[in-house]
Formats: sequence, C-alpha cells, structure tokens
Amino acid sequence: MKTPFFCSFLAASLLLQVPATQAQKISKELDVLATQYAKAGQFNGTVLVAEHGKVVFTKGYGLANREWNQPNAADTKFRLGSLTKQFTSMLVMQLVEKGQLRLDAPITTYLPDYPKATGDKITLHQLLTHTSGIPSYTSQPSYETASLLPTTPAEFVRTFSGQPLDFEPGTAWRYSNSGYFLLGAIIEKVTGKPYAQVLRDNISQPLHLQDTGYDLAETILPRRAAGYDRTPEGLYNTTYVDMAVPYSAGALYSTVLDLYKWDQALYTNQLISEASKALLFKPDRNHYAYAWMTSKVAVGSDSVALLAHSGHVNGFGTYLLRAPQDHQLVVVLDNEGGPHVKDLSLDLLRVLYHQPATGPKPAPVAPKTIPVDAATLGAYVGKYQLSPTFFITVKAEGSHLSAQATGQPVFGLAATAPGRFMVQGVPAEVEFVKNASGAVEKLILHQGGHDSPGAKVE
Repeated sequence: MKTPFFCSFLAASLLLQVPATQAQKISKELDVLATQYAKAGQFNGTVLVAEHGKVVFTKGYGLANREWNQPNAADTKFRLGSLTKQFTSMLVMQLVEKGQLRLDAPITTYLPDYPKATGDKITLHQLLTHTSGIPSYTSQPSYETASLLPTTPAEFVRTFSGQPLDFEPGTAWRYSNSGYFLLGAIIEKVTGKPYAQVLRDNISQPLHLQDTGYDLAETILPRRAAGYDRTPEGLYNTTYVDMAVPYSAGALYSTVLDLYKWDQALYTNQLISEASKALLFKPDRNHYAYAWMTSKVAVGSDSVALLAHSGHVNGFGTYLLRAPQDHQLVVVLDNEGGPHVKDLSLDLLRVLYHQPATGPKPAPVAPKTIPVDAATLGAYVGKYQLSPTFFITVKAEGSHLSAQATGQPVFGLAATAPGRFMVQGVPAEVEFVKNASGAVEKLILHQGGHDSPGAKVE
C-alpha cells in the first residue's frame, strides 16, 4: 500500500526535528557495538548505517592493508563477493524492460552453444532464483585450480555446462554461482559488450558510483583493501583468485558510501520501473528473490520485512541489509573473511529499532573428544554423495579419521560421541548413520544450521 504524500512529508518534517543528541546517542551505540565485534576478532572492515534514508553512522575498524598499516575507512574499496549478484539481476531486469531478454526464455535462446538437453529447459528466472539445478562451479573438484587461471565467459561456461543437474529445474532450491555466471554471459551476448562496460553504462555512471566496478588485479585501484584469512595460527594474505572466475557472480568491488547510493536508487525508478522492481524483490523458493533474500524480523509486537544478501570471496565477507518500509540500511564490509558480517549487521539493525543487541558470540568451546578403536573407524571409511557433483571422502590413518569434500582441502575428524565427529578447524560436524544390519549407510553433514545427508556409494 502506498503512503500518501502528505504523510511522507510530515514524517520527513518530524525527522528533521529529531534532536542532535538522539542521533549522537544512536551513533555512539552503533560504534560501541561494532567496536565489541572488532575487539572480539569478529570484524575488521567498514560499517555504514542509514536511518530513514539518512546516514547516521559510518566508520572503519582495523586495517585495510596490514603491510602498509593503512586503516579501513568509508572510502576503502572491498571485494563484494556475491553482493555482485544484485547488480547482475538489475542488469537482467533492465534488458527485460528493453525487450532484449525474457525471464521465461531458456538459456539456449541466448547461448545456442549451451547443451540443449539442459539448456532448453532452464529459464532465466530459474537462474536468478537458484532453482535451475545447475551445480555451482565453486563446488567442483577442479575449482581450486581453475580459480587461479585467466579465462573468458565462453571458455568457463564449458567447464560446468556438461555436468548433470542437481535436480529437475524449478523443483528445488540450491545456491549456484554457475547460474549467475551464465547470466553475465547472456548479458554480454545480447548487448555485444563486456559485462564490466554494461555495468558501468547502465548502473555505475547513472548513479555516480565512482568507487564501484569490476575488480581486476592489473588495475591500479586507490584505497583497495587487501584480503586476509584468519586461522588458528594467525592472519595470512588470502589465496589468489583470478576475478574472471567470480565474474558476474562475485567480481565487483565497492565502498559503503557507494552501496548507500545503490540502496537509495532502489527506492526510485531511475534504473527500472515499479513493476520490474516488484519482480526483482518477489521471493521464490527458499524466500529467495532475484539476488535478494527476503525475511521478517520481530520488532516488539510487530515485524519488519527485510531484504538482504551476503557475499564471500577469498579474504572478504560482506552483508547488505535493508528494511524498505522504514528506509533502514546496514552495510558491513570485512577484509578478514567476514564470518560474522551477518551477525553484526542484524545487531546494528536492532539498535535502530531500539532492540537489545546480542553482541559478538563467545569463542566456541571445543567439545571433549573420545577415543575410537581402529575397527570402528574403518567402518566409516568410504565415499559419500551429498549431491550429483558433491562428495565427501572419509579416510582412516591409524587412529585418526579425515574427510575431504569436493574441491576442498583435507580436514581432520575428532569423535565427540559414538558415530559423531567434529570437523577440525571448521564449525561443522559429521554424523555417520547405520542401517538395521549395523552397516554404515550414510553420512550427515551438520553445518550452518543445515543437515545435508549423503549416501555411502563406495
């Protein structure tokens, strides 16, 4: 329902009369909260918070570059990871409005060389909502090597286009970077221009996003943050990734100030019409819209609708959180992997709604381990299939068990209960399940609040 103009005007007038002391109080609360996360080692980056459309707080914490001792600031440029997908979906909707793309058209309409067996039945809508069934290339065994090498969109599409689908298109939801990579290739195909140029011409320049673009290693980029990985042994420079691989699924950089401009533009029709925005923000399976996760949060006896997305790419973690009905915005950009960017973002939003913040989570206490005899460990050894292209291989070496997931390094397993093991160095657990005859028949990966079963195939 639209708000009458005079109500909006009245609200704006009242906001202008809010005492400066109140704004200062909110700013101080936000700073105290972000500082708590920083001191707990759970945040290193830059924050921006806007209340009712106005920036009330922005500040950098920690260092953008440790080797040069450069601090993070409002104009520090961070890799966005999957926040890139928001820009890709916007470019798609712009081309839909121009009649150059159709959301119900199959992939092969625009990429005729794509395998017809799958490309004929997967639509752009399904790519946008992660309901295509195309396995994410970041889960492929070859990803670790492929991410180091320069490529072109056409070349890289061939590395995953022949893979079997995880499920029949439209019947389920699974996050797929491959889907958004394909959307970038389609954008280039129909415009005849590189993705970076289409982004610049249709979003960055019209919105004056001077600090937003496609992150290329060879570009001299002032105030670019370096990415770091936090390990039990300390901080290290993150591993290299050629940004031609994240591409339209995760290759952009930006600042908190530019992302504020992006947020403000989404309240207007400068980029697309109201009808197109309704499609952009309309949730499909798993509450996922076109690169926006939809949800609601309780605020007193009421609830507030949220639009959000996270991003993670080597050494960087990002989160953008909007409460459109109140024009609230939280942007958190982190250059130490950002495992807690969502927690911090939600806490900062709670401050705006005068709700108690949870604060940084205490460091997890490692559960006590129990000894397991070699014969029992041997029963767990095998290969477990969690999806058509994602496996966990379990091996035993003496009195120790290890597990390696597709495209990932080997992790040690430590028993915490009969049939249950913690994954060392990762907040996850593995549970082995036996059938009626006592033989191990499947594995369940418990991680991030999700339980992913995998049948034993070898």
